[in-house]
Amino acid sequence: MGKLSTHVLDTTQGKPGAGVAIALYAVRDGQRQLVKTAVTNHDGRCDAPLLEGEAMQPGCYELVFAAGDYFAAQGVALPEPRFLDRVTIAFGIASADQNYHVPLVVTPWSYSTYRGS
Repeated sequence: MGKLSTHVLDTTQGKPGAGVAIALYAVRDGQRQLVKTAVTNHDGRCDAPLLEGEAMQPGCYELVFAAGDYFAAQGVALPEPRFLDRVTIAFGIASADQNYHVPLVVTPWSYSTYRGS
């Protein structure tokens, strides 16, 4: 069986995004269902996979990162309202047998992601 993991990189400061709150949702029939919450560790990673074993199912998902709260806690001057606050990455898992790594590379003004393994 595969697994789902993530990490956060703060490219404003060139370091891992430690202490970022993350929510994982399953999206079925247009409805979001909270699956798991986590907070990144000192290395910007979650301590355990977000999905693995029986929980790793094909389907549509959303990862929601509390990027605005993270940057505010870092002392970054942010406008009100924040340009980026909650960053949502919508993605699909086609095969439960594969590993899906969905990182967030972020600044207060931009973000990117990719599929890793």
